[in-house]
Amino acid sequence: MDSPQRPPLAHVFRGTFVHSCASAPMEILHGHLLGVDESGTIVFLEQTDQQEQLARKWGFKTSDIRELSNHEFFMPGMVDTHIHAPQYSFAGTRVDLPLLQWLTTYTFPTEAKYKDSDFAEEVYTRVVRRTLKNGTTTACYFATIHTDTSLLLAEIIDKFGQRAFVGKVCMDMNDSVPQYKETTEDSVQETERFVQELLEKKYPRVQPVITPRFGPSCTEDLLCALGNLAQARDLHVQSHISENEEELKLVENMFPAYQNYTELYDKNKLLTSKTVMAHACYLSEEELKLFSLRGAAISHCPNSNFSLRSGVLNVQKVLKNNVKLGLGTDIAGGYSASMLDAIRKAMMASNGLQVNKVNETGLTLEEAFQLATLGGSQALGLDDVIGNFEVGKEFDALLINTKASDSPFDLFSADNFEDTLQKFLYLGDDRNISEVYVAGKQVVPFSSSV
Repeated sequence: MDSPQRPPLAHVFRGTFVHSCASAPMEILHGHLLGVDESGTIVFLEQTDQQEQLARKWGFKTSDIRELSNHEFFMPGMVDTHIHAPQYSFAGTRVDLPLLQWLTTYTFPTEAKYKDSDFAEEVYTRVVRRTLKNGTTTACYFATIHTDTSLLLAEIIDKFGQRAFVGKVCMDMNDSVPQYKETTEDSVQETERFVQELLEKKYPRVQPVITPRFGPSCTEDLLCALGNLAQARDLHVQSHISENEEELKLVENMFPAYQNYTELYDKNKLLTSKTVMAHACYLSEEELKLFSLRGAAISHCPNSNFSLRSGVLNVQKVLKNNVKLGLGTDIAGGYSASMLDAIRKAMMASNGLQVNKVNETGLTLEEAFQLATLGGSQALGLDDVIGNFEVGKEFDALLINTKASDSPFDLFSADNFEDTLQKFLYLGDDRNISEVYVAGKQVVPFSSSV
């Protein structure tokens, strides 16, 4: 017997869908129908020969079906697991110094300006628009030490419909730029206020994340208090770890009681199954095993690692240790706000390790695609909600048009679908991303109301 009258579906799409699943880093589904309900959840993904039965069950007509052309396909929205929203104002410039000097010379003085809500509003609006246009449906953002403008970032993200974690940065040590730091007490109290006020907004897809900047800018007291807060409120945590060798030595000198950088976070309750740590270029096997044991994730930021000459993350070693891994743009140490760039730079980093005989095998493009989508959702603990087109997940998706009028690459008659897909991943950009959906709602092209 047919089920009682169901509410109408929000979308029914017919065409090609490309995603990652448990059994394969890339699965290409030609000739499929995908249905999305009013709440933005995927309710079916079936071959088109099931159309009649699906139409009866879900109550849609042929005229309700949006048919993709043969040069269009859907892929999951991309997940940027590490991005600094305030640094977007100088993205594409100032990558001429190594990490610690770069922070002192450019980054801390820039971030100090975000007390000013007008300045913050302009930059934060632009970074959210730019990342959405580039296909980032979920982002894990660092803001600054300023609570009110960090809350403003969350408000802007919600307005544009992006899915995100937002962190008010915590730092109670900064000898190099002393005007850009907090007292330990203020940092903890303001973080509590940030978390409380953000949760009270009840944004459907924007959550707080506890954000100690990194070891060298936090006292042990601050790290301990933030770990306790994360534990008490069951919150996500983000920070940086083992990005460059100078930072590593600094941490060793500052915290001699700890065996290594990972233990510093772990002993202060900041290394959990809800933690994502950026970079991790110099972690030992022992540290990677602790990451795996805790269920903590790594954000691989290859553009930044190259641009600031920080190091190269050995992805093969991370995956061999069964550590969750996603990709990050790391604006503005990384100069590009596009996760397609992160995919490409991840391939170059992997190739470089093979050239230098560090690894015998490397990442495939399909695996890099997986890291940018499903891998990112796993790293942020959202893989039960997003990451691919499994039934029951929310429809976060990009409609790709490989023949967009001003597409940056050419297709030839001999190209098969796999060729076209590779060309998009290596050569495509936002001109090929014609529509962006978050939880079933079309968020790009932008509506006139935002």
